[in-house]
Amino acid sequence: MMMSRTEKERTAQIPTASLADIAFLLLTFFLVTTTIDVDRGIGLTLPPKGQEQKIRKENICNVLINDIGQVAIDNQIVQIPMIKDVIKQKITNNPKLIISVKTALNTRYDIYIAVLDQLKRAGATRISIAEPEKIE
Repeated sequence: MMMSRTEKERTAQIPTASLADIAFLLLTFFLVTTTIDVDRGIGLTLPPKGQEQKIRKENICNVLINDIGQVAIDNQIVQIPMIKDVIKQKITNNPKLIISVKTALNTRYDIYIAVLDQLKRAGATRISIAEPEKIE
């Protein structure tokens, strides 16, 4: 059978008239439903400005972190997971204990945060953060 000339061959077409509207609606939907997580950083409560107070040496515990990530508590090398137990024992023996954390200039940030986390888990509330020494 032959097709008559009056019949046209139908081709599939995708209507594109509302494509821009649909794209705009999708864009609006995702902008409205997406939440943006803001990094808050570490919360520290700083004391008010005032006169310096003399602190007795036995009320200070020095925590030193070197460039390669070793942690020393009062000149004794301690593994990071053990910091909590050591500090908890020291705080139990001396509730007035102040923990002084001092890092080297090139200490890795993740190790510094891990040490602060261990101090928090130990229940240390009096933490002093000392400025790293500058090498000239």
